[in-house]
Amino acid sequence: MFEAASRLIRDMAGGSPKSGRPDREGVVLGLSPSGFHQLAYTDWGPLEDERPVVCVHGLTRQGRDFDHLAEQLVAAGRRVICPDLPGRGRSGWIGDPDHYALPQYCADMNALIARLGVSEVDWVGTSLGGLIGMIMAGFSGSIVRKLVINDIGPFVSSTGLQRIGQYIDKMPPPFATIEDAEAYFRTVLAPYGELLDEHWRHLTAHSVRWDDVRQGYVLLCDPKIAKGFRLPWFQPLNLWAYWEAIKVPVLVLRGAHSDLLSFDLAAEMRKRNRLANVFQFDDCGHVPPLMVREQIDVVTQFLQA
Repeated sequence: MFEAASRLIRDMAGGSPKSGRPDREGVVLGLSPSGFHQLAYTDWGPLEDERPVVCVHGLTRQGRDFDHLAEQLVAAGRRVICPDLPGRGRSGWIGDPDHYALPQYCADMNALIARLGVSEVDWVGTSLGGLIGMIMAGFSGSIVRKLVINDIGPFVSSTGLQRIGQYIDKMPPPFATIEDAEAYFRTVLAPYGELLDEHWRHLTAHSVRWDDVRQGYVLLCDPKIAKGFRLPWFQPLNLWAYWEAIKVPVLVLRGAHSDLLSFDLAAEMRKRNRLANVFQFDDCGHVPPLMVREQIDVVTQFLQA
């Protein structure tokens, strides 16, 4: 059931994307009960691709995490769309933090796909992005044709979420230097496994901004998203009905040391949806960052098969 990836990540890693800049950037309006908010996204590759790949990040991350994956998919002729969920990256914040929840995220991603004017998409979702993908693919009439779920399952206990919630709830004060910010991310994202210095710099550069008022680098993340952990959507979370309704090929990625997707849960996912296959990476936890060559190749081969 599981394929093993035993080679060291450092031997398979590449550097930063060659261009360093997406082909296009855009903004679409999302709507919550609090009002409108902007959703920023990057847009890579040929506009004529009729089935773009939508890549959605994890809870506190942003769309530029997928730059390395996008580079290889573009080389294979694909268009790649990487949004920042509301409250993250360059997107706007939602006025009422109660709406940082899965129903809102699904509505926002549907608005983005409508903007693209396409009739089908492939989906790559990391952690929270994977939960959104399960729901989007499990709905009747879904336009998702292939689904990559990165280190998350249809049932989420509070154990792993508590670890993530702890550093969301205690976001650091502004960093005096970019090096201080990088040291922070190397600590909180340590489960990503071995990455090159270039990868850590990339993750850091797109996760902070300079704040003139506070005279330091601040995180591009609304601290109020932590309130979502107190909503029933997050503790615990049960999406088995959506998972079992998915009728398209699914690739589940798992970090061997993950505290959010256990070996047993991944096996249960395979049992309860026979369209799913599981690939395990041995040298990381939650989550495989999809920045190193080995991980990128697995995703690209699945989407291009």
